[in-house]
Amino acid sequence: MSVPFIDLKRFEPNFLEELNENLIQLFKNSQFIGGEEVEKLESSLEGHLGVTHAITCANGTDALQLALRALGVKPNDIVLVPNFTFWATFEAIVNVGAHPVTIDADISDAGVDINAFSEAISQLKPKAAIVAHLFGWASSKLVSLRKLCADNNVSLLEDGAQCFGTMYKKESIYKNALISTTSFYPAKVLGGAGDGGAVFTNDAELADKVKQLANHGRTSHYGYGSVGWNSRLDSIQAAFLNLSLKHIQSRINSRRASTKLYQDKLPKLGIQVMLPPPDFEENGYCNVCIVNDAEKKTYLESILKSKNIGYANIYPGVMSEQTGALPYLKNHIGGNAGKNLSCTVLNLPLFAYMKENELDEIINVIERSLHNDQQWTY
Repeated sequence: MSVPFIDLKRFEPNFLEELNENLIQLFKNSQFIGGEEVEKLESSLEGHLGVTHAITCANGTDALQLALRALGVKPNDIVLVPNFTFWATFEAIVNVGAHPVTIDADISDAGVDINAFSEAISQLKPKAAIVAHLFGWASSKLVSLRKLCADNNVSLLEDGAQCFGTMYKKESIYKNALISTTSFYPAKVLGGAGDGGAVFTNDAELADKVKQLANHGRTSHYGYGSVGWNSRLDSIQAAFLNLSLKHIQSRINSRRASTKLYQDKLPKLGIQVMLPPPDFEENGYCNVCIVNDAEKKTYLESILKSKNIGYANIYPGVMSEQTGALPYLKNHIGGNAGKNLSCTVLNLPLFAYMKENELDEIINVIERSLHNDQQWTY
């Protein structure tokens, strides 16, 4: 049987009917930009995540750029960024005119190497740094990274596009960040019906700056305190997200159950699974297998493809080796752990409300492919 890598159509009973009713009211009232749905979403996010300010915006990349500018990052400032991350994390730094310096990965949890991070702060005196909370958790050194930045007057931005619903010591991972972001891209744990993003902070001054920048720098309807741009989340996306937020815990619980099954069964088949660090409760964003044998990985991918089982590699290349990065990259600090990690990651299907027979099929396919002397006899 076929199993997609991700299925975005598995809505709760009556989800679409309720959504249609909400959308009809929006259209009847010509409520397209701002308004009740956006205000409701921001308030709900604040309560859900334990932050005092949630500012929605057009997409997750804008969220990063808004946060960097609110932190006072200016052209020619140095900003540290993980070498192992999604391109938008690097791109946001370039788009505000700053100079990115890539930091090598910690291969145990896909966070940054704290020794390389510390070295970069000492040597380069950056204005700011970004860490990316990948795979549904964060670096085991998160508290140390936050303290290191605070002690050295480095503004730390936490890219939380993949960690909505992640808990650290039983609290939302966003709660104690100076400033953090998320993405509502449809494939995320809390995904929209299009693009969207948000910035979170407990600092009222930072929140005001983000809000102003996201709406053309406005201080009033025709008053402008700074040069921003148009990065407003529309009411239709907000309505979809409000309804999704009502079901978010059920979706996360489903993802976690599938994640646990992978973690229980795959090691018995000889597949290493990356686990969240201690004190983290992951959100089930994605499964992460580590296959160090390149030939075995290629073979396994070919079998999955032949059986119509989706898979991915998040992420197959580091930032410092991207063609688009070369004109802007200021430096790289650390070794090649990120590059090595990018060659070994294999992600299996994981999404809300996976069916038992789908998970069984994936496990059976892998078991048969690895335990029949590489002769497919399924």
